[in-house]
Amino acid sequence: MWSRRQRFHFIGIGGIGVSAVARVLHQQGVAVQGSDVRESQLTLGLRALGIPVTIGHRAENIDGADVVVHSTAVPADNLERRAAQARGVPEAHRSEMLGLCLEGRESVGVTGTHGKGTVSAMITHGLITAGRAPTYVIGGLLNNYGTNAQAGEGTVAVAEVDESDRSHLNLEPTHVVVNNLEVDHLNFYQDLDDIVGTMARFIDENRNLKVLALNWDDAGVRALAARIHRPFLKYGTLTDDAALDYSARDVVDQGDRVAFTVFAGERRLGDVTLPIPGAYNADNAAGAVAVLMAAYDLPFEAVRQALDTYRGLENRFTVRRAGGVTIVKDYISHPTGMRRVLESARKMPHRRIWGVFKPYRFTLMRYHGEEYAQVFRDADEVVITTMYAAEERPIDGIDTPWFVELLRQGGNVVHFVPENPEVVPFLTPRVQRGDMVIFFGGDDFFRMADAWADGLDAAAAGLAEIGR
Repeated sequence: MWSRRQRFHFIGIGGIGVSAVARVLHQQGVAVQGSDVRESQLTLGLRALGIPVTIGHRAENIDGADVVVHSTAVPADNLERRAAQARGVPEAHRSEMLGLCLEGRESVGVTGTHGKGTVSAMITHGLITAGRAPTYVIGGLLNNYGTNAQAGEGTVAVAEVDESDRSHLNLEPTHVVVNNLEVDHLNFYQDLDDIVGTMARFIDENRNLKVLALNWDDAGVRALAARIHRPFLKYGTLTDDAALDYSARDVVDQGDRVAFTVFAGERRLGDVTLPIPGAYNADNAAGAVAVLMAAYDLPFEAVRQALDTYRGLENRFTVRRAGGVTIVKDYISHPTGMRRVLESARKMPHRRIWGVFKPYRFTLMRYHGEEYAQVFRDADEVVITTMYAAEERPIDGIDTPWFVELLRQGGNVVHFVPENPEVVPFLTPRVQRGDMVIFFGGDDFFRMADAWADGLDAAAAGLAEIGR
């Protein structure tokens, strides 16, 4: 439907997912422009490539555009979308532009509730390490390469495919990985059955599908397998299922790293040590191994070399030690992912663990409230800020005081600190040397964590200088 000869205007071009698509299309020779509400590292990076970026939303920003592109986060009453509608300029969803990025390439789309960015990044690093020069579009900065997207010279491509808003139905990648399926994004889905059914459509209606890899450790994915009509590979870490096609076994969480042995069926391929924290990353790695070997025919030695040198995604269990305090940043807000982070964090050196969290979406809190109460038992102290609604309407009885009380009833030590700027001043006199502080949230939390860590380092350096 869309032509590479058209000029595309991206609303919210500084978003991590939108910027990735805009970057790749520009590198592929497509005319791209965009706007965003604020300057950022990503908008500056796009400008450095020569992409025109305007700060602020105005009707005239779409001048010269043949198509106006938006993500689900951009409402229909956005000034630039309204201008497009008034002028008769066609609109496209970001997912359709992702499809244009992948056009003509042997692509893999990685989807699921958790870990899709990490699995996508592992596959990307594997293909780059093997000299395949892939195109990649991922919703996070790869620490190995300092970017979230690149138009490669090779014939292969990797994409993180977002299922949260049903937009994955716009895509037909050559190979598909479904890493897990749990209840999430209830602003778009009714329940888990709806999520599984929509994913089944994504798979069964894909005319290009060749290799499908399913994480057999996940109950939601196993439910999906019963509803699809395509052959698939099984991967995971389960030790009691000899039928797995690719598996990571004998997983050892070493704190800052994860060691395991890779098997193809019952054939032992060799040992891997991921130089990143999080035992759950063995599961993610098994998915990457399945695709790299079964879909792209890489030898295991090339796969092992890639996994042994994989440095992770920015703000995915990112660890920084400053002034005697360990500060961790993780984008996850779903209780399953948070539990996995906390379980691995407890195996790292620490005195006490502090969890800092901004509750996100009324629907998510209502459905998973009890799970959050259980999850935070792995933290010694919890700091909660005011709930972020996104675009959701309030739900009676579901608010921050309710959530704080729910956590306390679950046996957690909870501190309510209403506003973000108050968090670090609250923590500073209470956090002691040897403590670990985990920030679960988004960019606002991460900027706060980085500034605090910089201050702790500066203070420690000052004391060292005085002591000389």
